[in-house]
Amino acid sequence: MRLTHFRHSCVLVEMSETRVLFDPGTFSHGFEGLTGLDAIVVTHQHPDHIDPDRIDALVEANPDAQLFADPTTASRRGDRWIAAVPGHDFGIGNLIARAVGGTHAVIHPDIPTIDNTSFLLGDEERIGRFYHPGDALFVPDEPVDVLGLPVSAPWCRISETIDFFREVRPGAAVPIHDALLAEAGAGVYLGRLTEMRPDGADLVPWGAEETRTF
Repeated sequence: MRLTHFRHSCVLVEMSETRVLFDPGTFSHGFEGLTGLDAIVVTHQHPDHIDPDRIDALVEANPDAQLFADPTTASRRGDRWIAAVPGHDFGIGNLIARAVGGTHAVIHPDIPTIDNTSFLLGDEERIGRFYHPGDALFVPDEPVDVLGLPVSAPWCRISETIDFFREVRPGAAVPIHDALLAEAGAGVYLGRLTEMRPDGADLVPWGAEETRTF
């Protein structure tokens, strides 16, 4: 499995001859011009996860790609988009995507919650080869090989991120949702997550447009 980080929550997953792009949002760069995608997956409607100014060009460049999103986003984007309702599995090339969770993490009690579909991506042997939670700390029932770990957000504290990391207990985690961190402060978060990671798990840092193989 090859994972490429296009900043923030945008991750390209390549495995079993299948290519899936998650959350191409406003804080993400480098995904422009990608072709040959089997699917584009959006966890929720916030622009840092789906850039309204660039998504149409990406879709046009990948006419054969399946398009998945949380139910609200899918209903707003048009007929090509499939509403990924939690509890359902979807075939993507040689892989299976399982929709789980369903609700965005609480930012503040005064702000209404919205849909957020988290996704397990894998195969019949192991559905959780990769897990992208979007903006939620939903712990799936299935074991996870590699976790996209949200590092910093208005809706979570680092203590919650650490507990989520420990509950999911993946073989490895890659940092996502990190665009809000200044370069000088990123090491504080990553260092703490490394120190307090669950036994047997690695936190694998990466930069913009870097690829890691698992």
